[in-house]
Amino acid sequence: MRTEDVLAATATGLWRWDNGAGTVTLDAEAARMLELPAEAGVFRESEVRSRFHPVDWNEIYGVVNLAVAEGTLAEARLRIVDERGRVLRTVRSRSKPLPPEQGDDTRYVLVGTLQEVAEPQPGTTGVHTPITGDWRRSREAFLLDAGRALAEARSTAEVLRVAYSLSMPGFSPDGLAVFGIEGERLTIVGHHGHNMGDEGPFNDMPLETDYPAAEVVRTGRAVYLPTADDYRNRYPATWPLARRFGRRSWAFLPLIAAGRTMGTWMAGFRHPVSFSPDERSVLTTVARMLAQALARAGVAETERELSLGLQRSMMPSLGPDIPGMTVAARYVPTGGGLQVGGDWYDMIPLPNGRIALVIGDVQGHDVRAAGLMGQLRIALRAYASEGHRPDAVLSRASRFLSGLTDAHEDGEQTGARFATCLYAEADPDTGTLDIARAGHPDPVVMTGDGTAVIRRTEGGLPLGIEADADYPTTRITLEAGETIMLCTDGLIETGGHDLATGWVRLRPILERHNGDLEKLADELVQAVHGPASHYTTGPLADRREDDIAVLLLRRETSTAHPTAPRRTALTIAQAEPERIAAARLLLREMLHDWADPEQVDSAVLMVSEMATNVLVHTDGDALMVAQATGEHGERRLRVEVSDGSDELPHKRRPGEMASSGRGLVLMEMLADAWGVDPQGAGKSIWFELDESVEAEPER
Repeated sequence: MRTEDVLAATATGLWRWDNGAGTVTLDAEAARMLELPAEAGVFRESEVRSRFHPVDWNEIYGVVNLAVAEGTLAEARLRIVDERGRVLRTVRSRSKPLPPEQGDDTRYVLVGTLQEVAEPQPGTTGVHTPITGDWRRSREAFLLDAGRALAEARSTAEVLRVAYSLSMPGFSPDGLAVFGIEGERLTIVGHHGHNMGDEGPFNDMPLETDYPAAEVVRTGRAVYLPTADDYRNRYPATWPLARRFGRRSWAFLPLIAAGRTMGTWMAGFRHPVSFSPDERSVLTTVARMLAQALARAGVAETERELSLGLQRSMMPSLGPDIPGMTVAARYVPTGGGLQVGGDWYDMIPLPNGRIALVIGDVQGHDVRAAGLMGQLRIALRAYASEGHRPDAVLSRASRFLSGLTDAHEDGEQTGARFATCLYAEADPDTGTLDIARAGHPDPVVMTGDGTAVIRRTEGGLPLGIEADADYPTTRITLEAGETIMLCTDGLIETGGHDLATGWVRLRPILERHNGDLEKLADELVQAVHGPASHYTTGPLADRREDDIAVLLLRRETSTAHPTAPRRTALTIAQAEPERIAAARLLLREMLHDWADPEQVDSAVLMVSEMATNVLVHTDGDALMVAQATGEHGERRLRVEVSDGSDELPHKRRPGEMASSGRGLVLMEMLADAWGVDPQGAGKSIWFELDESVEAEPER
C-alpha cells in the first residue's frame, strides 16, 4: 500500500509552506480538508490563509515563529471556515521548520502534516467565536510594533511602505491606497499592491462621486464592505472600477489628524473578511496611527525641501572648467534637524587668471551656522575678487567674522562662533598652489603612482578668534597626474575616529582610485556613513555626526603614467625646530610602501641629522626636497637638504662620550651614495638609497 493511501485513509494530508515565496504546496488530502480543489498543487498563501479562522491563523503564526527560533516542532489546532465564516472542521497541524538559506534569517520553509480531528462545531459562526487571551496579547503586540514602525517613517512613501508590510492579526490586506484631498477633489497620495497606472480612474475624483473613499471624506465615518455584493449594491456606479482588481472585501477608513479629515485609507482583501468588532478595532487604530504618521511625514518633507533649497542656494556650482585641471566636490549635511550646517566649498575665478579653491567649516550644525557660512562665503569671494593674496584674504575674513560674532541681537550678546578655512590659489599653467590655512585640516596629495600623502602646510588660528591674525602661505606644486584633496573634519572624524584613525580609513580609498574624481568623491563619502539614502539600513547609515565637504582637484596630462616621480618638499625655519618632526613624518608617509622598512628608518634618521645640523651650525633655514623615481621594488630615493651657509661639513671621528659629529659617519654607513654640493649661495647635502626587496626567509 502506498504512503499516500495510508495518509488519506487516516484523514492526514501533507503541506509545505514557503513564507519567502508566499506559496503553500498541498497534497490532495490536505487540499480537501482546506476546502480547496481536492488535488495536489501549489497555492498562494492568501488562498490558504482565507480558509483558516483569523484567530487561529494569528496563533499559529506565533507558534511557528517560536519553532523557527528554537528549531522545534510547531503544533497547533486550526479551524477551517467557509466564505461566510462558519466553522466546517478542525485540523491538527504538526510541522518542522527547515534551516533558512544562508544570509536570510527571515525566510523559512515548514514541512508537516494536517490531520482532521473529531471536534465538529456545526452551525457556529467564526465571527462570534470568543477571542482568546493569546490573540488579544498578539493584537496588542502588533499595534505596538505598528506604532513604532510608523513613528520611525520619515517620508510619505516610507509610511505607505510600512503600512503595506504590516502583518495584521489574521487578516492582512493584499493592497492599500491612501486618498488625499485637494480642494473639492479626491487624489491618490500613494498605493501598494497595485500595478503602475491602476490609480488613473481614482485620481482627481470629485468628492460628490458615489465612491466609498469620497463618502468617508464627506462623512468622516468608516465604510466596511465584507462581500462583493455589498460593494455592488451600495456603490453600483463605481463597482466596475473596483471589480477588475479581484478583491472580495474592502475597508475604507478616515484619516483624521488634529481633528481634521485629511483623507481615506483603503484596505483591500483577496480573502473574505467579515470585519468583526475586534477586526474593526484593529483597523481603526491603525488608521489613526497612519494619519499621524502621514501628517508628520508631510511636515518633515516640507522642512527637508526647505532646508535643501536653503543649502542649494548657499552652495555654489563649480563653475566653468579649468584648462588642464579637473574639479569635483561633494557636500553632505548632518543627518539631524533641518540638515543645514556650516560647511561649504567654493571656486572663485581671480583677476590674474588663476582660480581660488576655498573650503571651510563654521562652528555648529544649525540655521545660524548656515547663515554665518553664507555671509562668510560672500565675504571671502569679495576679498578674493579684489585680487588679494591668500594670507590677506584670510586675515580680512577673520576680522569680518569676529565683527559678526560680537554683534547684538535684541539686546543680548550673541555666542562667539569661529570657522576653519583653507584657501588655495591655483595656477593652471604651472600647477602651483599657494595655500593659506586657518585651523583647517591639511590637504592630501595623491601622486601619479597612486600614493596619498598628507601635505603639511603652514597655518594660523581659526577665523573669528583674533581680529588681526596672521596666516602664512605655503606653496606646493601639483605635478602632471597628481590630485589634491581638501576636506572638512567631518570626512575624517565621523564615526568615532580622530584625525589619525580617520586618515587610515580614507587612505586606501584614495590610493586605489582610477582617476575618475566624481567616483572618488562618492566613495569617500560612502566610506564614512554608507549610501546617500536617508532610509538605507545598516551600520553606517546614521553616522551623520558632522557636515562633510570634499573638494578634489587634479592636474591633467596626456603623458601621466603610474611611475611618475614622487616628490615632496618642506622648509624648516630656524625659529621652528619642531618642524624637523614634520619632515620625518612627511618622508615616512612618502615611503609608506617602500619594500624595506629598515631603509625607511635609515632615511628618516639621516634627514633628521641633516636638518638638525643646519639649524645648529648655521643661521639660516633648511629646505628638504625628496624624490623617488623608478618602478616599485627598483626605485631610487634622493633627499637633499639645502641651506644658505658656504661652510662645508667635514667628517669627524667623535669620541665615545661626544654628543655630535656622527652625521656624516651615519650617512656613509647607511646611504648607497651621498655627497655635498656647493651652490651659488650656500650648499646642498644629499644622499641616495636604492630600494631593496627583502629576501624571503629560507624554509
